[in-house]
Amino acid sequence: MIISRTPLRISFVGGGSDIASFYHHTSGAVVSTAINKYIYIAVNRQFDGRILVNYSKTEIVTKISDIENNLVREALKLTGVTGGIHIISIADIPSEGTGMGSSSSYIVGLLNALYAYQGKHINAEKLAKQACQIEIDILKKPIGKQDQYIAAYGGLQHIKFNSDESVYVDPIICKMETKKTLEKRLLLFYTGIMRSADPILAKQTKNMASLTAKRKIMSKMVQLAREMSNALNNNKLNDFGKMLHENWIFKTQMAQGVSSLQIDSWYKLAIKNGAIGGKLLGAGGGGFLLFYAPEEKHEKIIIALSDLSYQKFSFEPQGSKIIFID
Repeated sequence: MIISRTPLRISFVGGGSDIASFYHHTSGAVVSTAINKYIYIAVNRQFDGRILVNYSKTEIVTKISDIENNLVREALKLTGVTGGIHIISIADIPSEGTGMGSSSSYIVGLLNALYAYQGKHINAEKLAKQACQIEIDILKKPIGKQDQYIAAYGGLQHIKFNSDESVYVDPIICKMETKKTLEKRLLLFYTGIMRSADPILAKQTKNMASLTAKRKIMSKMVQLAREMSNALNNNKLNDFGKMLHENWIFKTQMAQGVSSLQIDSWYKLAIKNGAIGGKLLGAGGGGFLLFYAPEEKHEKIIIALSDLSYQKFSFEPQGSKIIFID
């Protein structure tokens, strides 16, 4: 048996600039971190030669082409595993519609486990590239590249997306005290709203491909990613909350459906009770709300948002890894 563990992520600024319709015109960039919430993939030999896949449902097939789960089907094809395998997945938090990149963490972790099952070690760059190949090139999902790369690499990163399809992953190098302070000042809440990011991302992709005004807004978000990276590298947190807030305002201008009256109400309530800035994780519409606030304001904010589920978390320095081999 092989078990992989792959982190989910929190993206701070620049999300959406990792989509080809933008970075083919202008380089994109995000600041993102892996967190200590994971997707686990267990792979074991299936004695009768069939393929068993357990996720929110169970599939039992004899041919790869009959697998309904498109991520599993394409991962088996790409890695050359033909059958006689049992695949199980377990997630620390709801695995769809949360804005933490769960789909990409799943495919990165699955590829890692399938290669290890064959006795092969694959580095983070190849895991990220192949995950992008499956999700974007083969399955034509209207998504970007940041989730696959942060899942594969882990850590706190400034990631740049270039027009030639290359991706630069630059670790943010700051004092441990700076990272710990940032962790302590962040608050994460689950809204309970599940949604598919695809419709919002599809609209955003169309807007950036055809509307110069939308690309200009996204360019401002990319600039924020550069500024945030520089500030963190220089151990400066003074403007972090302000940058989150600016990015959120820009993001709501990118496509209809990013926010809602309910989400806006929660956001304003958090700001009223001491948060400096925040954002909704992922493409928008639901999932998790993130806020930056002085520690002495946390209790007040948690009480004010008592109808949401407060979630503790910390940064994860490592990307997808094999944690068990037997």
